[in-house]
Amino acid sequence: MFLPQEIIRSKRNGENLSLQQIQDFVSGLVTGDFSDAQVGSMAMAVYLQGMNTDEIVNLTMAMKNSGDVLAWPELDGPVVDKHSTGGVGDKVSFMLAAIVGACGAYVPMISGRGLGHTGGTSDKLESIAGFNLQPSIALFKKTVKELGMAIISQTDNLAPADKRLYSIRDVTATVESIPLITASILSKKLSAGLDTLVMDVKVGNGAMMASMTDAQALAQSIVNVANNAGVNTQAIITDMNQVLGTSAGNALEIYETVKYLNRKQREPRLHAVVVSLATAMLITAKIAKDKDDALIRINHVLDTGKAAELFEKMIYTLGGPIDLLENPWNAMKKADQIVEILAPQHGYISAMQTRNIGMAIVAMKGGRLTNGQPIDHSVGFDRVLPVGTLVNRGDVLARVHANSDTDVQLASKTYIDAITITDKAPEEAPVIYQTIS
Repeated sequence: MFLPQEIIRSKRNGENLSLQQIQDFVSGLVTGDFSDAQVGSMAMAVYLQGMNTDEIVNLTMAMKNSGDVLAWPELDGPVVDKHSTGGVGDKVSFMLAAIVGACGAYVPMISGRGLGHTGGTSDKLESIAGFNLQPSIALFKKTVKELGMAIISQTDNLAPADKRLYSIRDVTATVESIPLITASILSKKLSAGLDTLVMDVKVGNGAMMASMTDAQALAQSIVNVANNAGVNTQAIITDMNQVLGTSAGNALEIYETVKYLNRKQREPRLHAVVVSLATAMLITAKIAKDKDDALIRINHVLDTGKAAELFEKMIYTLGGPIDLLENPWNAMKKADQIVEILAPQHGYISAMQTRNIGMAIVAMKGGRLTNGQPIDHSVGFDRVLPVGTLVNRGDVLARVHANSDTDVQLASKTYIDAITITDKAPEEAPVIYQTIS
């Protein structure tokens, strides 16, 4: 067995790690033979020096095999999933799992916590009183089989090596590493026993990948590694140069999900991402024969309320309330203060520094500054106006939800500073950029 410091030294010096070195590192993540400081150092070495494809495949497979690996012989249909690289206001997983599950696929979604300025699907679900993010594997499988979908957090037994590395990356400024993102995502997804996977790779100032070059590199890395591991995978690159939807913050995003599924509010950019990913999932799963067929199926389960009903059943089955869609705030905590953020001048919202808005939520304890820190699910922003909106001085740009006067003031200032207002309307930015198969 290699000593931890020797493995770190090898990668720090730009060497390619052997299979044995990678397996020793992953074993050390699980056993604790690598201290938090050593894990952070290793993550930084990988961040700075990178990994080649063989190293990423070896890291992915070692982390996948560090715990339980699920199989689904009892299911009579395709097992599919989606994963997003994360952004601000990205609540797509909830609508998407419900839509695709309602269309006849099986969606066993194992989600992550927030990373850096990006919100985590697990943290959002934890806003709901009683919801069990870590059910037994037996209950998880039973829920998927009976309903068609379930969203849970990583359990202690699913890719436990990744669970530890993931939490340390969050607080050591190593979130954006393409090899570590690839291995983290795919170790969880491959351990779930998938047939197909669709990746939502975000690009822009609110994404881990700020440039299109980096987003394409990450998308290609994920597609290459996953397909080499036998999972049919494609990646769709989508925009994250502004908050996705009209809210950002854990409970607020669950509330927007409820409104989306109840047909009360479907913000166009959010809807475009949901439909694009659902279409790809249904086609790769061979449930829909083409885009037109997929769209008919998607609209049917949304318009009939079948997707909404499935989401609510999943919440109830895993310990949440029976009436989330009817009374969402009965099961979630509201912030003490809800304050309007007013436009300081007349003009068009021409740009949004999305990462800064995400960090404002982290500063209000809606995300984590240290590993394992509890978070405040009630804080965030809602009624967010999209880029391109014409506003007058004094119009409401958004509302801040906070639990102290100080947080209200700081978050409001951060939000206004993150918005650019100009006399000229900006060009409309695309929502979907590219698909990589």
